[in-house]
Amino acid sequence: MEKSAYKALPMQIIKEGTSYLPPGGGVPRLIKMDSPAVAVMTDLCQVPAATIRPDATAAQATQAMIARGVRLLLVVDAAGFVEGVITARDTMGEKPVKMLEEKGGKHAELNVADLMTPREKIEAIDMTNVLKSMVGHIVTTLRDSARQHALIVDRDPITGEQRIRGIFSATQIARQLGISIQTFEVSSTFAAIESGGARWEFGKQVVSKN
Repeated sequence: MEKSAYKALPMQIIKEGTSYLPPGGGVPRLIKMDSPAVAVMTDLCQVPAATIRPDATAAQATQAMIARGVRLLLVVDAAGFVEGVITARDTMGEKPVKMLEEKGGKHAELNVADLMTPREKIEAIDMTNVLKSMVGHIVTTLRDSARQHALIVDRDPITGEQRIRGIFSATQIARQLGISIQTFEVSSTFAAIESGGARWEFGKQVVSKN
């Protein structure tokens, strides 16, 4: 039943030095391996996706990641459809070095399309499985696939079209577990995570560590 009268809320003067909270700018809460998987998911319903065009340069992609504080960009065409993903490892790791050794040229000439992982080679996790999973399941999935990131997909309830719903990042998971990660090496990342947590397989905890 609707109330006939509502009291005004108390107000206060904004203090000097007050800033504002950008989308996704909250401090990620600490979690455990048996916390719900959604607790470590970057939800694109709440945080704008970090994107870039395929014809952008590798240097522009790196700067875009730095500006957004991320290590993965969705590569999209003019219509906004996903063509691939590009990560910090793709732009600053061994991949561009090897490509230049094989094909020649200069680093400044490399663009996103040269270095990205194309859509047809990207595997993603369905949101329905994420909702039934724990953080440990995501850690195991990333580790076993030797990846720092995983995309989550769902379907538009009206059109039924697939869409990218969210992103898992090993670095973010480590941060929320309270572990410092400063490396691109996948094996090092998960060794650090597991030393402070546990190893999981889907549906059960395999090894518990202190």
